Amino acid sequence: YKTLIGRSNRWYNKGKKKVFPPKYFIFLSDEKKKTKSIDSEVNPVWNEVLEFDLKGAPLDSSSYIDVIVKDYETIGKDKFIGSTKVSLRDLATGQMRSLPSKNVPLVNENGQDIGGTINLVIAYDPPAGAITNPNDPQAGDATVDAGGGGGEEGDETLPDGGQSPSAGGASPTGQAVKLRQRLTRGQNRHRLVNKPQDFQIRVRIIEARQLPGNNIKPVVKVSVCGQTHRTRIKRGNNPFFDEMFFYNVHKLPSDLFDQIFSFRVYNSYSLRADSLMGEFKLDIGYVYDEPTHCVMRKWVLLSDPDDSSSGAKGYLKVSLFVVGTGDEPPAEKRDYNDDQDDIESNLLLPAGVTLRWATLSLKVFRAEDIPQMDDAFVQNLKGLFGGDENKKNLVDPFLEARFAGKKLCTQIIEKNANPEWNQVLHLQVKFPSMCESVKLTVFDWDRVTGNDAIGTTYLNLSRIASSGGEIEEEHAGNGEMSSFEVNTGKSEVGFLPVFGPCYVNLYGSPREFTGLPDPYEDLNLGKAEGVAYRGRILVELSTKLEGKVDKAVDSIHSDDILVAQVLEKYQRRRKFCLCAVFHSASMIQEPGEPIQFEVSIGNYGNKLDNTCKPLASTTQYSCAVFDGNHYYYLPWANTKPVVVVTSFWEDISHRLMFVFATMTAYNQLVEVWLKLLTTLIEDLESFPTPELEGHSNLTSLDLQLKKLRDSALKTIMEGARLMRGEATEIRDTLSDIESWADKLQMLAEEPQNSMPDVIIWMLRGEKRVAYSRIPAHQILFSTYSEQACGQHCGKTQTVFLQYPMDKTKGLKVPVQIRVNMWLGLSAHEKKFNSFAEGTFSVFAEMYENQAQVFGKWGTTGLVGRHKYSDVTGKLKLKQEYFMPPRGWEWEDDWFIDPEKALLTEADAGHTEFMDEVFQNETRFPGGEWKAPSEPFTDVVRMASTDIHLFTIPPDDKPRSWVAAEKVYHVHRRRRLVRPRKRIVGQCLANSVCRRDQGDPNGWEFSSLIGWKFHRKERSSDTFRRRRWRRKMGPEDRLGASAIFQLEGALGVDTEEKGSKADVTKLFGANTPTVSCSFDRSHLYHLRVYVYEARNLTSMDKDSFSDPYAHVSFLHVSKTTERLRATLNPTWDQTLIFNDLEIYGDPQNVVQRPPDIVLEFYDSDQVGKDELLGRSVCVPIVKANPNMDQTPKLLWHPITQMGRKAGEALVAAELILQDKSGQLDLPLVPPKRAENLYMVPQGIRPVVQLTAVEILAWGLRNMKSYQLASVSSPSLVVECGGQKVESAVIKNMKKSSNFPSSVLFIKVLLPKDEMYTPPIVLKVIDHRPFGRKPVVGQCTITSLEEFRCDPYPGSNVVLPSLTVALMMASPGKQSLSINMEESRPLLEAQVKKTIDWWSKFYASTGDHEKCGPYLEKGYDTLKVYDCELEDLTEFKGLRDFCNTFKLQRGKNENGDDDPSVVGEFKGSFRVYPLPDDPGVAPPPRQFRELPDSGPQQCVVRIYVVRAIDLQPKDNNGRCDPYIKISLGKNTIEDRDHYIPNTISPVFGRMFEMTCFLPQDKDLKISVYDYDLLSRDEKVGETVIDLENRFLSRYNSYCGLPQTYCISGINQWRDQLKPSQLLENLARLKGLSKPRTEDNGNSLTFNGQDYTLAEFENNKEAHQHLGPARERLCLHVLRKQGLVPEHVETRTLYSTFQPNISQGRLQMWVDVFPKSLGHPGPPFDVTPRKAKKYFLRAVIWNTTDVTLDETSITGEHMSDIYVKGWMPGMEENKQKTDVHYRSLDGDGNFNWRFVFDFDFLPAEQLCLVSKKEHFWSLDKTEFRIPPKLIVQIWDNDKFSLDDYLGSLELDLRDLVAPAKTPEKCSLGMMNVEMGAPHKTEHAKSLFAQQSVRGWWPCSIEKDGNTVLGGKVEMTLEIIKEAEADERPAGKGRDEPNMNPKLDPPKRPETSFFWFTNPCKTMKFIVWKRFRCLFIGLILLLIVVLFLAILLYSLPNYISMKIVQPLK
Repeated sequence: YKTLIGRSNRWYNKGKKKVFPPKYFIFLSDEKKKTKSIDSEVNPVWNEVLEFDLKGAPLDSSSYIDVIVKDYETIGKDKFIGSTKVSLRDLATGQMRSLPSKNVPLVNENGQDIGGTINLVIAYDPPAGAITNPNDPQAGDATVDAGGGGGEEGDETLPDGGQSPSAGGASPTGQAVKLRQRLTRGQNRHRLVNKPQDFQIRVRIIEARQLPGNNIKPVVKVSVCGQTHRTRIKRGNNPFFDEMFFYNVHKLPSDLFDQIFSFRVYNSYSLRADSLMGEFKLDIGYVYDEPTHCVMRKWVLLSDPDDSSSGAKGYLKVSLFVVGTGDEPPAEKRDYNDDQDDIESNLLLPAGVTLRWATLSLKVFRAEDIPQMDDAFVQNLKGLFGGDENKKNLVDPFLEARFAGKKLCTQIIEKNANPEWNQVLHLQVKFPSMCESVKLTVFDWDRVTGNDAIGTTYLNLSRIASSGGEIEEEHAGNGEMSSFEVNTGKSEVGFLPVFGPCYVNLYGSPREFTGLPDPYEDLNLGKAEGVAYRGRILVELSTKLEGKVDKAVDSIHSDDILVAQVLEKYQRRRKFCLCAVFHSASMIQEPGEPIQFEVSIGNYGNKLDNTCKPLASTTQYSCAVFDGNHYYYLPWANTKPVVVVTSFWEDISHRLMFVFATMTAYNQLVEVWLKLLTTLIEDLESFPTPELEGHSNLTSLDLQLKKLRDSALKTIMEGARLMRGEATEIRDTLSDIESWADKLQMLAEEPQNSMPDVIIWMLRGEKRVAYSRIPAHQILFSTYSEQACGQHCGKTQTVFLQYPMDKTKGLKVPVQIRVNMWLGLSAHEKKFNSFAEGTFSVFAEMYENQAQVFGKWGTTGLVGRHKYSDVTGKLKLKQEYFMPPRGWEWEDDWFIDPEKALLTEADAGHTEFMDEVFQNETRFPGGEWKAPSEPFTDVVRMASTDIHLFTIPPDDKPRSWVAAEKVYHVHRRRRLVRPRKRIVGQCLANSVCRRDQGDPNGWEFSSLIGWKFHRKERSSDTFRRRRWRRKMGPEDRLGASAIFQLEGALGVDTEEKGSKADVTKLFGANTPTVSCSFDRSHLYHLRVYVYEARNLTSMDKDSFSDPYAHVSFLHVSKTTERLRATLNPTWDQTLIFNDLEIYGDPQNVVQRPPDIVLEFYDSDQVGKDELLGRSVCVPIVKANPNMDQTPKLLWHPITQMGRKAGEALVAAELILQDKSGQLDLPLVPPKRAENLYMVPQGIRPVVQLTAVEILAWGLRNMKSYQLASVSSPSLVVECGGQKVESAVIKNMKKSSNFPSSVLFIKVLLPKDEMYTPPIVLKVIDHRPFGRKPVVGQCTITSLEEFRCDPYPGSNVVLPSLTVALMMASPGKQSLSINMEESRPLLEAQVKKTIDWWSKFYASTGDHEKCGPYLEKGYDTLKVYDCELEDLTEFKGLRDFCNTFKLQRGKNENGDDDPSVVGEFKGSFRVYPLPDDPGVAPPPRQFRELPDSGPQQCVVRIYVVRAIDLQPKDNNGRCDPYIKISLGKNTIEDRDHYIPNTISPVFGRMFEMTCFLPQDKDLKISVYDYDLLSRDEKVGETVIDLENRFLSRYNSYCGLPQTYCISGINQWRDQLKPSQLLENLARLKGLSKPRTEDNGNSLTFNGQDYTLAEFENNKEAHQHLGPARERLCLHVLRKQGLVPEHVETRTLYSTFQPNISQGRLQMWVDVFPKSLGHPGPPFDVTPRKAKKYFLRAVIWNTTDVTLDETSITGEHMSDIYVKGWMPGMEENKQKTDVHYRSLDGDGNFNWRFVFDFDFLPAEQLCLVSKKEHFWSLDKTEFRIPPKLIVQIWDNDKFSLDDYLGSLELDLRDLVAPAKTPEKCSLGMMNVEMGAPHKTEHAKSLFAQQSVRGWWPCSIEKDGNTVLGGKVEMTLEIIKEAEADERPAGKGRDEPNMNPKLDPPKRPETSFFWFTNPCKTMKFIVWKRFRCLFIGLILLLIVVLFLAILLYSLPNYISMKIVQPLK
């Protein structure tokens, strides 16, 4: 039980002085858990997971969680802030698997809201056996689901929707099941061949929800593999796109799966800078690893890529498909209630299993053994001027780490081969990642040129991390462990990536530095297997979730304790000893220079590297000897070379022990099947995994792996015990056992294997030629137990060496060696004695050299050579400088001992020779012939006649020879030939004799220095040498282990100073030679039984090969006979090898016998024979002659260049001869010819006389051969050495069938199907002048499917139903029944609602689209989601005859599919014949065949629709139309193209006539219409009409469910059901069906049927035909015939041959014209949309946001309402403006009228419009019917202000509120994810009219708030009603239904600009009347005062003066 606490917002600060650190307590069942405290934060984010263990009890539905938030106080009690309770009822009942509780209000002690809220997610993991909701497919998955709902700021969500726990917190347990499986998901991709191939990626963008922002225009951009597509621009926050994009890529699978899908949603209104609304990314590999390589209709959570804490930015619904070669994308099923799905439950990556940010911290400490990478020129100059030379440090290394597209580098350390970096690289990645490995490459920095790679290694995440899921699942399955205890770690076996500190080894090209470009440079970049050790690096990897890192590259200080600890603990070395005894080296292709082998581990033993002590790591040089047949071998005889290498490495035996033990268990599992489980349990019990305590260099990965392995082994052991008790069938257990084997193999890989591989090199002279890498752990010795030793430790193994970077992938084998290797700690070296065979001897050796000058031998003529040197002659040696190594002493003095293995005479190994010489004579012209001065000469050019003459050319030299003598000839010659043979048994093989033949002083001679040496001196020799040897012995040791003391060089002349000494070191020091002598050998007798091979590659132009095989065993080989022109040769040959000498204990040979290698070649008369492939066979060894074991012939795979190239049926036995050599060998097999022995009875397959009947029906589509068409072919059938030829087709154009169809062969075939030879078909064309070329061939490998029981009664009769069709007389059987007159009126009305599409949708399950069809009891048809031929129940419609592809030509380039040049139609029957000739043979199988002549037919092709076509236009769409070709007839339906769609509904029927079989291939193509350019083909499908016509499954016309004589299901076949049933009865040899009771009952094939049993529960309708016919049809449908159907055919194109280009739903009817006219065709014309009108009356608005302030300071809005239907934005309508609304109320009485085309069956609007003004065609969109209403504020001189929006789905209408007071945003539960279905949600189409109030919302500061309420009447009416009840837009006429009066708006509603009087009255006067009155009064007073002041002086003066007085 888990709770994830998200964040909390809006705390109110109590004291305004301090901000409290909140803490969080949760109570459940009296158990309390708390979070950490967060300091000084009023919006704290915890992101912690608290777990409550319910102790196995299920959750009670009354349970709740109590959440208390407190203020943390350091001193004193924490203060209570608030609390809340969350009910867990939904979790307990199983209805939900996680409960996201968002913005839950907190209350104080008194229950009052404190204003703060909290977010938490609660997940429940029920105990095993708990009852959960059965309807929830994912109930019980323990996933923490955070970030699921809502886009408010309450979520802190990562880009992929995961909550981000704090860096220090525990890893959330929501990763429980799915996250644990994520690392082990990639099983699918490993099945793909890693070569570039075609992939098709499909992305369907369906819809988006809850996009943020107001009045947005979203567009989605999808980027995949560098290609970007974008959707059309939509409007609104919940846009519906439904667009599909195709991406075609040709890449390596490994590269493709690392690419990503990128979904970005932009607001097209915004500026480009801030237009990105949200983003989601996903690996392509994630999708490919899903079960069907697809993700169907899932929501993805969009987030801000730059701000991971910003929360959800909306949701996008997508379907993703990754289609590989041969994959078929699954059909996408859309549920009817799909658009109401719950986003949370359908998130693609639920938050609990989401990808999360992780930091991979890679600590790079140091490296060692880095090879020289820079030129030594500067160092040499330093040396010349007395400076220090430092050649070994000529490298400037740095390390680069790459993971998931990110790259980091360490610092560069100059001139240091052992650099110490001590740095840490922090890689920020998403985890778990689909990227599987961290790539580490060490580079050499170059100032001028590019950096050179030194070596590359990979840390494989799947090996160093574990999801633990695979273990957990099995435990959970047993009910033992249902959930993980994350914090305890006891049962936790999953862990994050962790590694080391440990060395990882680098491999690449050979270490030797040259100034030339390195041909093997790619090896250093990890592009192929490295051939040499290139150093090692000490690294450590750890993973931290969610932590942010300041610096990507940081240094670890060298005084850091960690570094000291690492250097001390993990670098402690121990001495290891390696010994390899070479037993044989054979299969060498050409002799060449002398050969030696070098064995090295790391740098130790590398003779061309001078950083380590010289060791005895190379064998002595030997020259290859011919084996007398084909190969060469090294003649080591009884003295086997030995190499000894001592080295120093960390002791990692505690890691490798488990590997060995697991491999032992794995081998038991793979090899033994019956004793399997017992053996496995015993193995696992007897070998506990080694304890790790006490080992110093333990790493955290060691401990984690031990836990994982213990858990896995325990699981396997328990499973094996259970299986042993319960399993009955071996077959049932195979899958489990295979999964165990895979698991054991996976566990057996040790990632921290720091010991380098052992590398064996073959050197020719001083050049490295071929190598083999052997992992050290395979030969490592362990004292822990015998099981813990490596599988090849101390055992002889066969190793094939390979060329470095071999582009031919092993086409040629350089050499095959048998070598016995032992590697162990120096402390255990005594243990080696028990493994060693033979006597080890150690010699020092040197060569004494002399040259001949003026006929005298001496040292004066030794140019560049020393008197004493090593075998190469380049290293100067002196006897007195030879000192034995420490612990050794001289046993003898120096003695002369010639090296026999280096002396090869010209005839070595050859058994037969031809000596030739030419006798010359000369004369003067016309004179006598006389002998010249040189009578005998050798001439390279030979001729076949005895005497050759030549004329005198001017220069007197022979120019040409002729056979006839002329007078003017002056020279003649004749050739004398003498054959000679080697006599076996003479003393040539004896070494004593051999030494006697040579020089008595042991000299070897050579013509020139460096040439081959020979024993006898010749006149041309100028150089000689002899070998001196001195034996050494150990001082204080006994046994073979003493050889491990051999270290250091011997006898190098140290007097010579200067640079020369360094130069000589390049060729390796002179080290002691070790050899192992066997005192006795054993003689063996080998027999190899080569019986046959099959499916070989064709290498000749005639489509065949001429195969033979070289069979090689150790140093002998033989060749089989050459066979002509076959790919399935039967040699039936025994190769006998007598008296084989093998040294060593016979018991070892029994346990590990040498391999027999068979190399198959194609014999060519001109040029070199070509290799067909190679196979390896292990012989049975009979050490005891009484062993009663017979070898069994088995098929062995033949491989060529890494691919399978056939199989060989081979067996072999190796028999040990007793000491006397007299052994009762098996009888010599019978001979077939001289020296050709057959495979003896008892081993060869047991044969039986068998009949093979061949139905040779005809040839089809034969391509021309050598520019001439194939006109008169015949067929040759070969099987088991017998052949038969058919009659010749006289004229292919007129009839392509054979005149006589049945051929018959009697042949001896093996009884065992495993040995059956194939049937080979050859088509021969009879051409003028007797030429008969093979124009096509086919091999049928398995005869199993053609075997049958020949006696009647048991066999299935083969001839087709069509036989009867042909024989039925074409009488008056026309079925065009016309019943128009009598058809009732009712039917016409029903027909309007019922059509063929109703039948189709009823059959596909779309019951909403089929209307009342099913209720009427009408037929349905069968919709197959594949081709009819792919259905197993109809046997691919090949029951009459199969189609075999004919091939021709050389199968070059290894193509799996050579050119197909035609088809053979036919079949076979194989059955045994009685051995007694007196017994009558069984009846023939092919009889009563149909007429093979041409048949004229009517073909009806119904094309219903196409699905997901590959787009061909730039807009991601295409304009498809159908093109059909049949024979020479073509129909191009270009006029009816469907614009801009990839899933067109065609609904077309085409009728054509043809002749079968000539026009058998019906080709249906889909083309893309283009106006200007050429139309492109999207794809095509081909139907073989002949197979349909001849098949006995009635596939020419499917059987309907009922027999109707009228209506849409009217019978369309030419024959009635009763006639079909009679024909079927006659065909099966049954009596005619009998009908009784007026056709209501029928007897057929001994069974009674009645009509009632078929039609009891079915509704009868007026279209049904007579009872008898109906009953016959029901019986026919019981016979397994093809029903009425629609098939889904995949379209293919040459552009991507094996990838689907879309699918076509269709069917075909074929009617022979000879039977009359067929019934009427079906009408499949597509449905038309119906016209509807939506009338929306906007009555009033209220509570609208007052957006403006008037000049007088009032808040007001000028309100108007705008409305439109999505997809029809051009028909946008708006009301008049309600000016100056002061209270948010608006009155409108305004009508919107929207007309739209609606498909009632599909509940979608059909919108046709041009996408752009330049578009040629209108595009059809299907869009859900929605209404969008917006409220706006009108501004005259600026942009209008947006006030709120409302989106209504007319199919699922939110019920309105009756009064404005009840109207709130709570009604619209769209906000919390998808709308949940409520009882109020209704379809407007059903209720037709609705009136009420709806809320409009607007987004402010990230929150959705109310923007106003609108009162509307919504009404939907059909077109007919619209005419009856008209209504105008707005208040225009006709203003009725209902009549809209002008709105009674308050007088205050007016526009100030146009109403000045009202402006005065309502704005000025109303507000400022007091001011106006005051101003007027003031004015009067002022005027009065002004007048007073004006008149006062005058008045006063008048008063004073009084002039009138």
